[in-house]
Amino acid sequence: MIDKIEAFGGVLVKCFHLFALFVIGGTVVWSAAHFYIETMKRGYAQLHDILLLFIYLEIGAMVGIYFKTHRLPVRFLIYVAITALTRMLTIDIKDLTNEQILTVTGAILVLALAALTVDFSAARFRSADEDV
Repeated sequence: MIDKIEAFGGVLVKCFHLFALFVIGGTVVWSAAHFYIETMKRGYAQLHDILLLFIYLEIGAMVGIYFKTHRLPVRFLIYVAITALTRMLTIDIKDLTNEQILTVTGAILVLALAALTVDFSAARFRSADEDV
């Protein structure tokens, strides 16, 4: 009886998981489409608009990879953070002090080094059962 309840609980968790992935993926597509339409209505795109589209792309790719592999690609989260900080610099550069600009660029450097470390570690310590 307990085995059946645990199996049923596992099915419910998996169903919720799939539903949540579809909701998140749909929200990303909806938000990106809305933003793109608003940008086209304006008639031009600025650098921070393009960077926001890259953020939507990375989040969508992350959801797709997670949907297929059931693994969260940390690398994509780092890319999103780098892009978001870069976007912040392009929007708020006039309002930031020199120290804040150095802090944000330092954070971008740290994130870039983290992405390099993750890539190196994934290549060096990949287990035999992982897809290439």
